[in-house]
Amino acid sequence: MKRGRSGSAPLSPSRARVPPKGAGEGPSSSRRAPSPAEGKGFVLLGEFGRAHGLRGEVRLKSYTADPAAIVSYGPLLASTGRELSLKSVRAAPGGAPDLLIAVVEGIASREAAEALSRVQLHIAREKLPPAEDEDEFLLADLIGLPVERPDGTAVGTIVAVPNYGGGDLLDIAPAGGGPTALLPFTKAFVPVVDIAGRRVVANPPDDLFDPGRPEPEDAP
Repeated sequence: MKRGRSGSAPLSPSRARVPPKGAGEGPSSSRRAPSPAEGKGFVLLGEFGRAHGLRGEVRLKSYTADPAAIVSYGPLLASTGRELSLKSVRAAPGGAPDLLIAVVEGIASREAAEALSRVQLHIAREKLPPAEDEDEFLLADLIGLPVERPDGTAVGTIVAVPNYGGGDLLDIAPAGGGPTALLPFTKAFVPVVDIAGRRVVANPPDDLFDPGRPEPEDAP
């Protein structure tokens, strides 16, 4: 995913995190927590849903900015421990761009497709191409990072990176405990992201965690 350059506009509508093979887009920022495999050198690319039809097709939520690009990564490690290959994908009915209908190699019946429900698909981090932009980050690298103000005062910890259509947001749990709050992931609000140093510097409003505070303008 990419950090926007201003306080109101995202850098790119693609919301890319990692460039897929042959393109400049990668995992997008649907709201989710990292999977256990992500802490072991893997990156989550997608998750299967319910079966579709009678011939083994299955719904797939893609975490790539170009949803169909998930096919280009080749065999993916499933959360069940086996490798699965996507033969083809197409847009699912309903218009949600990240929801696909997938044909999976070796899956030819509705029963087999139903067994894939909630199964996640990962790729080894070392197989991903390097980011082409200094403002491009893996969601798995952001979640869990502490957030502080420019003067070093603790703000909280990033627990998710949602996007509701108006740009990427950081979901931050306050340092003192309590409900989380959303902060636009733009350079105006988040001027420093130091992945190696595990440090994020932000300029949040003073009332970020106040109860009943309206969501930021970047979130619809």
